[in-house]
Amino acid sequence: LQPLGRALITGLYATAKVMRVYPLENATVQHAMDELDRVIRRILEREGVIEVRLVGDFLFLNDARLRLDLSDYAAFSYVSGMLQRHGVGTIEIEVGFARQDIAPVLGLLLQDAASEDMDDAFAKFEERLLASLARHVRVQHLTQSHRDLERDQDDHAKQVAKMTYFQSVHVAKEVLTDVRLGRAVNLRRVKRAVQSIVDQVLNDETSMIGMTQLRDYDEYTFTHCVNVCILAVVLGQKLGLSKIQLYELGLGALFHDIGKQRIPAEITNKPTGLTEEEWKLMQQHPTEGLLELFQMRGLTEVPYRAMLLAYEHHMKLDLTGYPRNRRQRTPRLFSRVVATVDGFDAATSRRSYQSQPWPPEEVLREMRENPTRGFDPLLVKAFINVTGVFPVGTLAILDTYELAVVVAKNADKLHQPYVKIVSDSLGIMVSNPPTVDLSETDPATDKPKRSIIKTVSPEKYGIRISDYFV
Repeated sequence: LQPLGRALITGLYATAKVMRVYPLENATVQHAMDELDRVIRRILEREGVIEVRLVGDFLFLNDARLRLDLSDYAAFSYVSGMLQRHGVGTIEIEVGFARQDIAPVLGLLLQDAASEDMDDAFAKFEERLLASLARHVRVQHLTQSHRDLERDQDDHAKQVAKMTYFQSVHVAKEVLTDVRLGRAVNLRRVKRAVQSIVDQVLNDETSMIGMTQLRDYDEYTFTHCVNVCILAVVLGQKLGLSKIQLYELGLGALFHDIGKQRIPAEITNKPTGLTEEEWKLMQQHPTEGLLELFQMRGLTEVPYRAMLLAYEHHMKLDLTGYPRNRRQRTPRLFSRVVATVDGFDAATSRRSYQSQPWPPEEVLREMRENPTRGFDPLLVKAFINVTGVFPVGTLAILDTYELAVVVAKNADKLHQPYVKIVSDSLGIMVSNPPTVDLSETDPATDKPKRSIIKTVSPEKYGIRISDYFV
């Protein structure tokens, strides 16, 4: 049902977009309607009925919450916006649905709301729908509880963080693609993206850290750059950097791997181990990054810190990394910050040559206890203070035998984070996971009500961590 649901939302989005531009009889519109009609019929054959529901930020198809991927964000956001504008909480498509039902419904959804009052807007929308040629489509009101959820300040902050994240990934993809193809880079968009990340980290650090869990295997190169940018700014804030310094750090962090765009894609995306010759070529990407930034035009001044950061972020503290240096040097602070967060995000992500990412707390332990990794121990300690002992995104088994996902650190007790309970003690998944504070104690015993026994792999339990952050 998930791929069919995503195809339905994408089809609604594509058809609505072309209907805004072309007349109904246009071939592009007709083709989009044909594709949408095919998806609707497939779902009706399987389910017997279609019920698309909007609940807060989420879209449901029948009883299944549709999972949001980076590639789907624009479609989900557009369709949600059309429904919210008219106060529509549910669209029901019944058996007997015909292709000619599509245009009247989407035509009405594309119109401006008939009233600023949500109840009045829905009443007028429903009246127009009943008077239209659509015979097998029904709508239900966006309920008051849903609207309250939508207006909730915390949900709004998460929505802003989500928008910032997806837009930043889009910019990173655009920039790195332009570099690979030898085209001019739109640095104005890059600057705006980094400024938005800095502003959101300063405004709502927890939500922005949560967004780094929206890793996409197919978009790893771009999500990794944005994740490193976010985590670097978060760590920089912990170190007391000014807002201008955070912007410089974020800009360099977003560009830290830009040199990989000068390395053949068959090497950077190779699913198996590199040969010695390929590894030597891969080790050139910091130097290539330095050269690429040196030639980049559009910044008001030469980005020296970003250039040094791209060049130094794999050197290691004792200079045993790469590229090798003939003269003694000390990697700069920004380079050491990015090396720390880059190592963490890379090790906890699934990539072409790493199908099983490391559990986050194991990565932190390795970074802290293994000096051969070459990280600055003071920065690792500061990073643990930022993430907590159990970083956001960790899946844990509690002493109550419940499964829980870490969603935020506890500033006072780093080993007792805030978690979402995703399954009960019998292993049954919880439909609306509650958030609990693991530092909360039982008044009768003065001991924590819940404690983490151990952390486990999400893949083992078929859990997608990103579902709990979107």
